[in-house]
This record gives sequence, C-alpha cells and structure tokens, in this order.
Amino acid sequence: RRHLGAEAAGGHRDAESRAAASPVPPAMLSRLLLRAAPAALRSLPPPITVGVLHAARPLHTTQQCPAPLPPLPEKGGEVRHGLIPEEFFQFLYPKTGVTGPYMLGTGLLLYLLSKEIYVINHETVAAACILSVIIYGVKKYGSAVADFADKLNEEKVSKALAAKNEVIESLESAIEQEKKEQWRIEGRSYLFDTKRNNIAMLLEINYRERLLMVYNEVKKRLDYQVAMQNLRRQKEQDHMINWVEKNVIQSITPQQEGVWEVH
Repeated sequence: RRHLGAEAAGGHRDAESRAAASPVPPAMLSRLLLRAAPAALRSLPPPITVGVLHAARPLHTTQQCPAPLPPLPEKGGEVRHGLIPEEFFQFLYPKTGVTGPYMLGTGLLLYLLSKEIYVINHETVAAACILSVIIYGVKKYGSAVADFADKLNEEKVSKALAAKNEVIESLESAIEQEKKEQWRIEGRSYLFDTKRNNIAMLLEINYRERLLMVYNEVKKRLDYQVAMQNLRRQKEQDHMINWVEKNVIQSITPQQEGVWEVH
C-alpha cells in the first residue's frame, strides 16, 4: 500500500510539473471542462434518494394486525439482596451452581483489590456509610413510601378511568342521539306525506267552503227574484181585483140597484 501510495504521489507530482512546464490557455481549459462534464456525470453513482425510497418501504409483507398491547407489570422482577436481579443467578446456576455468583463477586472484588485497580480510601468509607444509610432508609421507610406511591398511582388510575368512563358515556350518548336522529330521518317521509295530506285536505275544505258560499249567494239572489216576481204578481192581482170591483161598482145604475133589491 505504501508503494502504491508513493507511486500515486509521484505520478501526481509529475503531472503537476508537466502542467507547470506547459501552460494551457484558459479557453482550452473551459472547452475541456465542457466536454468532460457529461462523462463525469454519467460516471457518478446513482443518487442516494433511490436507496432512501427503497429503505422507506415497509419490510413486512403481511397485513398489519392491531394486536392489543400487553399490560405493564405492576411490580418489578425478583431481586436478591435488594439489587441483583434473579435472572443473573439463574443464568450462572447451570454452570457454577448455587455459590457461583457469590464466588464470582468475591473473586472479582479480590482481583480488583490485589491488582490495586480499586484502592480503599476515605471515599470507600464514605460510600459504605452512604450505602448503609440508604439500606436503613429503604428498610425503615420503604414500605410507607411504597404505599404512598401506590396510593398516588391508584388515584391517577382512578382519575384516568373516570375520564375514560366519562368520555365513553359521552360517546355512547352521542351514538344514541345519532340513532334517534337517524330514526327521525327515516320517519321524515311519513311526516311529509302527512303534511301533504293535511294541506290537500285544507285545500279541499277551502274549495268546499267557497262552493257553499257561491251556492248560498246564488240561492239568495234566486230567492230574491222569486220573491220579487211573487210580490209583483200579487200586486197585479190585487190591483186587477180592485180595478174590476171599482169598474163594476161604477157601472151599476140606480135602476139595477132597485131591481137587485126587489129580487
């Protein structure tokens, strides 16, 4: 690799010396650049966007299934000595037995101390005191703090459930209201038919009332004409009777009156 690098460096220097020895005019350089540009563009690798587009495609081929999420554990895993997880002991049990993890920890501590990787000083004493205080606090107040934390958690869960139930009730009431509205919309055709029938009946009643009014008005006028004709006929008859009686009385002479008296 060093040999190839030296050869490449030497060739680069030779090319620079040749270029310095034979100066090229600027016009020729621009022409060379214009001619070499298409070939350089063709030699470039494909754009990264193609790979990005391919990478953005989903890797799975089956249809996604909205499976329910597993519930969060209410309590943590089992531990020993308040710090070391049980899985560590179970992992070492087939190979080292029951005392394997303890021997591993003890041997590691002795190795660190013997090789002076870890040096015991005042910080170690302070760490031991702090650790003992922490252990005492956990033993003394751990249950009370855990109960308080559980109470807070229960309050939060109860508030969340209350909000959830309230939202569910509001959505259920909205669904019931929507069902009622759909039922009302289905009965809207019957309502419109009833209104059309009522309007038709009102129009028919109005038409009949107008017919009755016209009939009464025509009857009144005809009755008036009949009454006028009857009155005229009666007056004519009365006048004719009076005229005849008057003429008859006037045509009677005294001799006729005497004859009638004799008879």
